[in-house]
Amino acid sequence: MAHKFEIYKDKAGEFRVRFKYNDEIMFSTEGYASKASAKNAIESIKKNGPEAPVEDNAD
Repeated sequence: MAHKFEIYKDKAGEFRVRFKYNDEIMFSTEGYASKASAKNAIESIKKNGPEAPVEDNAD
């Protein structure tokens, strides 16, 4: 599969989520105190991401 969410622990011991496409990191989240919170972030992105507007500030 080319797309995937990855939960990992950073050097500070916080859980983070990164979204990868063909092993390239497209984005990563803030740190969370628990793995459950990181999983909730993934579900929020899946639920709300497809309907999110695009803001183009590249003038």
